[in-house]
This record gives sequence, C-alpha cells and structure tokens, in this order.
Amino acid sequence: MVNADEPMIPLPNVGEGGPVYPGNMDTGVTDPGQVPVIPLPNPGEGGPVYPGGTDGGAVVEPVIPLPNPGEGGPVYPGNTVGGGNQVWTCPGGSCGGIIVLPGVVGGVWPGAAKVRFLNAGYGYPAFRIFIGSRRFVNLLNYASATTYGRVSGGYQTVTVTGTDGYVYIQKTMPFQSNGITTIAIINTAGGLDLMQITDSCCPPTNGYSSFRIGNLAYNSGPLDVIMSDGRVVWSDLRFKEVPAFKRIMPGTYQFFYADTNQQAMPANLDIETLDSAWLGVYPPHETFGSLYLDVTSNAIYSVYLLQSGSNRNNIQNLILMDR
Repeated sequence: MVNADEPMIPLPNVGEGGPVYPGNMDTGVTDPGQVPVIPLPNPGEGGPVYPGGTDGGAVVEPVIPLPNPGEGGPVYPGNTVGGGNQVWTCPGGSCGGIIVLPGVVGGVWPGAAKVRFLNAGYGYPAFRIFIGSRRFVNLLNYASATTYGRVSGGYQTVTVTGTDGYVYIQKTMPFQSNGITTIAIINTAGGLDLMQITDSCCPPTNGYSSFRIGNLAYNSGPLDVIMSDGRVVWSDLRFKEVPAFKRIMPGTYQFFYADTNQQAMPANLDIETLDSAWLGVYPPHETFGSLYLDVTSNAIYSVYLLQSGSNRNNIQNLILMDR
C-alpha cells in the first residue's frame, strides 16, 4: 500500500513520457496492488510500454500500446470480456425498436462490477474501448450499446480510441464492487467526455416494470416528457440528466418531447396505463419527437435521447430493455 505521507505523482505532461508511479514497494516485497501505472506512449514513440520482465518467476505479458494516429492496425491481441461483448445498434439507424439486453437483473459477480458502454458521441466514427490494457469493446457505432461485461472493482482507466488508434479520451473512473453502470460517450463543447450512469434499480414486482428517460442529446434544450392525455412525466429534462426510475404498468404508451411550462407529476407517482383513446392524439404543444412503447411486465426500460441532426432539438430514441 502507498504510505499516507507519500506524495502523489501526477500524470506526465504531453511529450514527457515516463512512468506515472515509481513503483517502489514499502517493504521490498512485490504487492500486486503496488504495480506501477504505465502511461500510454506519446504520439510517435511507439514500442511496448512495459518491458515485459518476470514477476516471481512468472512471465509478465507486455502491454501493447495504442498505435500512433494514422498507423492503424490492431491495438491488442484481443480477448473480450466474458468471451465477447455484443454490441447492439438501433435497427436501421432509426432507434425506433427496442434493444433487449439480457442479464442485468440477474446476480452480480462478487467483488466485480457490471458495466456497459453507450455511444452518444454524435458526428464521430466508431470507437474502440479499453479498460486498463484490455480491449473491452472492439467496435461501437453511434446510437449503439453493448451488453454488460465484468470489471474489477476500484479505479480503472478507460480509453476511447478510433479504429486507427487515435485516442479521443482517457479517463480514470471508479467501479463499485457489485455495482451496475452504463458509461456513455457524450459530446461536449471541447470534444468528448465519459458520463457514468448508475443502473441500480429495485427489481420490478407485482407485474410492474421500471422506466426512465435520460437526455444525452447535446443539441437539445430542456425538454418535458408528456403524454397525450396531458400528464407530464418529467419536466425540464436537461442534457446529461438521467432521472430515477419510475414504476410503470404494462400497456401501450405514447410519450412526446416538448417545451412547456407545465409541472411534472409527483416523483413517487407510478405511471399508470394510457387509455387507448389517447393513442395518436398529439398534445397542444410544439413537439420535438415522440416515443411509442409497448411495456411488458417485469422489465427495466432505459430510454436515452440522442442527437439525430445538427439543428437544435433534432433528437432520436435509443431504447434499452433489460431483464
């Protein structure tokens, strides 16, 4: 363990290179928790980052660096988590269908975290994602999400690259043991960022399901989520805001996105069924999009608003259903 009075060593400045942590052991005994953190090489340096020596007689596998921009080629020889991370994309790019991601409601892995990635980075090519030195996602297109994979609890470095190896963002993030999260790649004024969203939810009971709508559309203003019968489910839903889950009764629903001055229903109020007479009826407000959803029992629905164009409030739905 690192002594409390030991100074922290910052990441090197661009162009300096070198290890981040000197790797001195407190007792002279190698401790797996004291392995030095080796940074990615600076652009143009190339070569392996870790010399690949031995540790207690065991061969330490060298960490292969990301290729320099423009080089292309494979980044890592490539074992994916749990034998492979499946990537789910909006059918036909319309995000009108429901993407079923099985397994989230099941048990967690002791001491590990469940994590999936969602690509909300509008205007960028497909990404590769690494956690530490391991390639976690091989190809993640826009408006796509992966299934959940296993990550060791604690702080991990997440790196998002292009297929040519260009590093878009590298960020150290916490992963809570036995936690369940979605990490969204989102647009910002300066490029891209990673947003960690908790997926912890009370398991649906008594035939109900759980439902939420989160706003990951950088080009959107504050939006109200309203139903055609006048109920406001959420009001002033802003970019990067993902509200808590609500219980929802199985049935057919139609939601609209608009900018109104109406008040939302109480946070603890369930979403009851919508009378079929209201289906197809538009609210008396200017709307920027809509969601038509058939809700089944005992499911968890996370709907994310994504950017669909360059104009303000050009949005689309990405619907994830977990069981």
